[in-house]
Amino acid sequence: MPANCLKRPDPARVSIHGGHSGQFCSHARDSLEEIILAYINRGFSWVGITEHMPPVNDRFRYADEIERGLTANELYHRFEKYIATCRTFKKKYETDIHIAVGFETEFYSGALAFIQDLISRFQPDYMVGSVHHVNDVNFDFDKDHYSRATATTGSLDALYCRYFDIQHDMITALRPAVVGHFDLIRLFDPDYTSRLEKPSIKKKILRNLDTIAKLGLILDLNVRALYKGATEPYISQSILKEALRLGIAVVPGDDSHGVDTVGYGITEGIELLAVMGFDTSWRLP
Repeated sequence: MPANCLKRPDPARVSIHGGHSGQFCSHARDSLEEIILAYINRGFSWVGITEHMPPVNDRFRYADEIERGLTANELYHRFEKYIATCRTFKKKYETDIHIAVGFETEFYSGALAFIQDLISRFQPDYMVGSVHHVNDVNFDFDKDHYSRATATTGSLDALYCRYFDIQHDMITALRPAVVGHFDLIRLFDPDYTSRLEKPSIKKKILRNLDTIAKLGLILDLNVRALYKGATEPYISQSILKEALRLGIAVVPGDDSHGVDTVGYGITEGIELLAVMGFDTSWRLP
């Protein structure tokens, strides 16, 4: 067979946004070591472990954290233990898999200075910049929370616009290596495909993508949406096409919340990016 006809090796299995564990995340399952072993056993070359940052104060705790009676101070110490534990496993399993020790952000009142302090103190390998709140109201925990966040803006169109404005503020202030689940705001909107094309919303999407391209950041193709029954990952295909046009690196992330979801949807995500023409050599954050 001529050299130029040789089959290229398949893209490596990786997750740029993965590894939430029940040990360090109240809405996940299983221990961190069990999660890491699952990545190894399922043939991953590298994984970014990205537990959530602790809340700035008790007001910004997730509903499951409130239910468990965890205070913001206790969650801070849990995060501290997570970083130390993950670094131990990074060393322990370094011959089996490359582990990047990171964390996932929130972005609400008081978060910026708090995140900067976390970075200074814990020196993570990288950070996934995510937005889960609009006007300080969490929107992604369930449909009720989504409705509450929508009410603060007056309409779904306004909710999207506000989300992408907050995301832009987060991107420019933090310059995270990875921007997480770019269009998460579509989560409970059955009409998201048409809404994303509305001029007022699309203008903000294109602005954010242009900023990501200029800063050289990576987009997380978050396939957890498939596990939750969506027909496509975060990022929607219409946005992916713009990212491809702008030359933005896109890397799959499973956003796993337990051993059973480690790697779920990664094959489909890799195939989608390959077919669209993205570089599948995968940039490390």
